Amino acid sequence: MKNYNYPIDTDWTNDEIVIVITFLNAVELAYEKGIHIEEYQKAYKRFKEVVPSKSEEKQIGNKFEELSGYSLYRTVQLMRSKLKETSLNKKAQIMRMDIDKRRA
Repeated sequence: MKNYNYPIDTDWTNDEIVIVITFLNAVELAYEKGIHIEEYQKAYKRFKEVVPSKSEEKQIGNKFEELSGYSLYRTVQLMRSKLKETSLNKKAQIMRMDIDKRRA
């Protein structure tokens, strides 16, 4: 994983910071190695407990993408797409972002 600062709100508790960083690490894994859908979904659900607002999620996502090149929005969209597929074929899946689609 790359070396950069994560977009963190100073009002968050230590536990909330860990939850947000865990989710951002899941976004990184989706690009770098791949991640099980269930693991990504769990991290996203926990993230949404800390950041329930869509606008705040978008701000964090934009800042994170600016710093890392990895899109929170695109990985969430991929997760939702894969979850639909998973419900159809009942197989655990790995989600991995195509590097070519990273900047699309």
